[in-house]
Amino acid sequence: MKKTSLWKEDADASAYPPLQNDLHVDVAIIGGGMTGLTAAHLLAGAGKSVALLEAWRVGGGTTGFSTGNLYATVEERMHAICSKFDSETAHAVAASRTAAIGHIENLVHRLAIDCDFHRRPWRLISEIPQNNKILEKEFHACREAGLDAYLETSTPLPFDISRALRIENQAQFNPMRYAKALAAEIIKAGGSVFERTPVLRIKEGSPHSLYTENGTVTADKIIHATHSPKGVRFVHTLMGVHREYAIAVKLNSNNYPEGIFWVMSRPHQHSIRAYTDSRGESFLLVLGEPHKVGHKKDNESCFRNLEAYAGARFDVKSVDYRWSAQNYRSADGLPYIGALDEKTGVYIATGFATDGLTYGTLAAMIISDLILDNENPWAKLYDPRRHNPLKSAGRFIKENVHVFMDYMHDLPYRAEAKIVSDIRPDEGKTVVIKGEKFAVYRDEAGVLHQVSAVCTHMKCIVNWNAEAKSWDCPCHGSRFTVDGRVIEGPAMIDLPKPETGKPH
Repeated sequence: MKKTSLWKEDADASAYPPLQNDLHVDVAIIGGGMTGLTAAHLLAGAGKSVALLEAWRVGGGTTGFSTGNLYATVEERMHAICSKFDSETAHAVAASRTAAIGHIENLVHRLAIDCDFHRRPWRLISEIPQNNKILEKEFHACREAGLDAYLETSTPLPFDISRALRIENQAQFNPMRYAKALAAEIIKAGGSVFERTPVLRIKEGSPHSLYTENGTVTADKIIHATHSPKGVRFVHTLMGVHREYAIAVKLNSNNYPEGIFWVMSRPHQHSIRAYTDSRGESFLLVLGEPHKVGHKKDNESCFRNLEAYAGARFDVKSVDYRWSAQNYRSADGLPYIGALDEKTGVYIATGFATDGLTYGTLAAMIISDLILDNENPWAKLYDPRRHNPLKSAGRFIKENVHVFMDYMHDLPYRAEAKIVSDIRPDEGKTVVIKGEKFAVYRDEAGVLHQVSAVCTHMKCIVNWNAEAKSWDCPCHGSRFTVDGRVIEGPAMIDLPKPETGKPH
């Protein structure tokens, strides 16, 4: 079994250089996932000078750990959008997401991108009659939103269901192969792509300055295409941060159902799809088990639960891949896409929940139009300055109560281990020494990795994630390696290492 995504194994590795000198461009883009790559491609194609700065590898973040599913509906549910807003808003959401899928399809055909793009039906499935009312409610909302929706009593899945909602003409692809192809097209269009180039500090002004280890990029515009914008911003208080888990299994039957399947379960749904890789090997992907980042002690149990779920419904031969990914959920159910204000030239794209491949593409389309002074029919709908307390209050309060409780939980700095020697091999714990809190991991060889436990974003205390071997912040989702390097989230600064001799 491989602890990585199926997509990363089925795409060629990229090899773009890190930034090595100072550079001035029209637009600097932080993040080389779906949003950043699509925006860079659109802007470079329109004649703008563009520099894309990726901290790791192109597509190496959430894009490379996604489902590869593209659909016009949303995890929030269309009936929730209708209820919170109105049917006109739901129609606009569906239309905008349909346009984003169309954009991907057009690029795939025009550029001959080999990424296994296929149109497939999407289904929401009720296994038990108790969920039928929710499903029927969603059916009517999808119809109001203009989607080609139907109700049915059978599916290609090998287990009994009560009812299913089907929406035609949705899509699937290999997101990593698509991402790598876009990066190559950005270079062809005259843009620049830099890997292993984390942005360490941003000075907003005219122009903006983005500081990296080996060079500074100045730019008239900045796009935060990092899943959550870098730095301390009000929008972070409007979002909940979650992790979700995935496995890819082989079946004894060799009967892999085509399509996107969301199966309603309690307390969360499961997502199922099939994929055949470039070697002709077929897999079934099963995803689910979400929880708030930094709030679960036994992350490995999420994989065990997924394996049990898959084994109860399919004739599983082997579990071949495991991975997990992060998502950010907005307060009102719609993402935040656009300019932070009219003058600064700083743009964000966040709050996609688990609908990020489609929303990421849409975000790039909207932001590119804003920068190019083109009219975009959906810019106002997703404007990050729209915050409406009446539509956002419930989730806004809930998420910020969680953040406050996380602060309070660690006062006065309660530790998980009294002394470092209590920490066993392949175990991470927080330790208080002389009033300072440290995050300490002892690897399987017995070597200690010691960093500050205080998140560099907003000073919450990080928690150990045994599954990913990372330190995760429960407040706003920043994650760090065992040696303190930023993996993802709004943090830009690594967790500092202790002075020589501390802690021992």
